[in-house]
Amino acid sequence: MKKDVIIIGGGLSGLVNAIVLAGRGWNVLLIEKQSYPFHKVCGEYVSQEVLPFLSSLGANPADEMALPFIRKLTISATSGKTAQVALDTGGFGISRYRFDEYLYRKALQAGASVITETTVTAVSHEGDEGMVKTSAGEIIRAKVIIGAFGKHSNIDRLLSRPFFLRKSPYIGVKHHFDFPVQQDLVALHNFPGGYCGVSAVEDNITNVCYLTTQGNLKRSGSVEKMEELVLSQNPHLRKIFANGKKRFAEPKVISQVSFEPKKAVEDHILMSGDAAGLIAPLSGNGMAMAIHAAKICSAQVHRFLSGELSREGMESEYARKWHGLFYRRLQTGMRLQSLFGRASASEFSLAFFRTFPGALRRMIRNTHGKPFGIDE
Repeated sequence: MKKDVIIIGGGLSGLVNAIVLAGRGWNVLLIEKQSYPFHKVCGEYVSQEVLPFLSSLGANPADEMALPFIRKLTISATSGKTAQVALDTGGFGISRYRFDEYLYRKALQAGASVITETTVTAVSHEGDEGMVKTSAGEIIRAKVIIGAFGKHSNIDRLLSRPFFLRKSPYIGVKHHFDFPVQQDLVALHNFPGGYCGVSAVEDNITNVCYLTTQGNLKRSGSVEKMEELVLSQNPHLRKIFANGKKRFAEPKVISQVSFEPKKAVEDHILMSGDAAGLIAPLSGNGMAMAIHAAKICSAQVHRFLSGELSREGMESEYARKWHGLFYRRLQTGMRLQSLFGRASASEFSLAFFRTFPGALRRMIRNTHGKPFGIDE
């Protein structure tokens, strides 16, 4: 087979790339290793900055579903003391199970081809053509390959990306609970060695997603014991884990969560979403950034396929725009993250933000983008 574009990975970024490019008439193939719908470890809060763009694609879930709209952020120290700030842009809550399947249907409607339950086992470029080999034994060629395969993939190993060769101490864990929370609020709760996001998604489900270390897990012996001994030191989290009803038989867990820098383009593959740079969980939200990254990626690919840009121009322009849009947000998010997960630092930071709430609002503003449309 030969395509205009192959997209490796069918998360938010891969699906949005597929919707845009197929909608513009290009022959697009997306390859996803799982079958929709499926859960992912994710905070499941999306900044409203993406809504004008999604509406322009006819793919705004807020137009078609009853979703909680989030307008406030609460931060708590391990002791349970809190500070609260209004979110200038605000956001909405939606599970990846629901959102990814929704965008998958939109990609099919736009004319993209999608192969599921299939992995890419090899990827290369020769001249002006890229090639992938799949676990089904197929060899597929394309003018452009987009890598949207997430945080930590076998493709990273195949490309010998530096971050992949170094072990990361971080793990992410996600639960869905039946537990009542304030629908217009997202909370970030500190605990020793990590922090946990809590917010509402569709159907009165509460998403609980946290980042911690392998050391915490090893010392506790199990995820359940870690939640009892470590996370529950924060009284807000203790209430959830003691009284909430878990919807998953087992929590969703991802290891080797790395925040090391990555390149936006590797071996002529345009990286999109977490494959281009893992969004620190306190950088506003990775879901909106993944969607925005797909918007700028698909725009440069369209210009290349239309003959407006050379391949070198496509790659350099995408890398430049990615850095310009996200570098400051990532740096601010990493500075914020350094204040979390340590009792003394979180208590000091919380006291500061309670005294100077404007400082917290400015930091949050610096981690969020402005609303954007298809041509912005």
